[in-house]
Amino acid sequence: MSKITVSTLNKMKAESNKITALTAYDASFAKLFHENGVEVVLVGDSLGMVLQGGDDTLAVTNQEIAYHTRCVRAGSRDLFVIADLPFMTYANPNDACKNAAELMRAGANMIKLEGGEWLHDSIKSLTQQGIPVCGHLGLTPQSVHVFGGFKIQGREEAQAQKIIADAKALEAAGAQLLVLECIPSALAKRITDSLSIPTIGIGAGNVTDGQILVMHDLVGISAGYIPKFSKNFLLETGNMPAAVKKYCNDVKSGVFPSAEHEFK
Repeated sequence: MSKITVSTLNKMKAESNKITALTAYDASFAKLFHENGVEVVLVGDSLGMVLQGGDDTLAVTNQEIAYHTRCVRAGSRDLFVIADLPFMTYANPNDACKNAAELMRAGANMIKLEGGEWLHDSIKSLTQQGIPVCGHLGLTPQSVHVFGGFKIQGREEAQAQKIIADAKALEAAGAQLLVLECIPSALAKRITDSLSIPTIGIGAGNVTDGQILVMHDLVGISAGYIPKFSKNFLLETGNMPAAVKKYCNDVKSGVFPSAEHEFK
């Protein structure tokens, strides 16, 4: 696999070639994913739950994300690595730039932040400083206490319209990628069709330009429950390389996610 860049991802969207992504937290899994077809890895603040055993992602620090980003980058020079900006590390443009710079120096190709139109100034500042940005809408885990739990977003039309407006605002501000989490598949399609930047879904049906899963869910070893939108590929295949390959093949072909994994 050749080196993956933003241009690669844009070309994949234009050609309707699905983007495959997984979370990764160390060099060994980054190498395994690269060798078996994954194009994008996210060093997610999900590590607060799957690695640290927390109930949510809020305790994760920027230093921890930077550490795991360095580990992931050591596993592959060619993967496209996105790193999460953790809770309250981008409350204003200055904080966003300072903390994003640390993650870029650690080896990230892009940073990800959660939220809508209110992030306009921060995204503009980041991109002006040469830092590519991935947005994140729908169920944004850092806002779990505002939502009252991990709940599906965008089922009511007013909320759906707000998410669509936020998606357009993020693109207008300079975001080059967008994660859509736990929203109805019909809404995911409306957003994907309205944007020129690629969308990556998790619990958003198979209508987005790509898919991402938490790696622990992919192999059925998450400390908590396995989400509705996930699937244990290790159970089907019996070994890790085959599980990753099947995930990539099923995403590319549109087999995964199927109707049983999506929200209406």
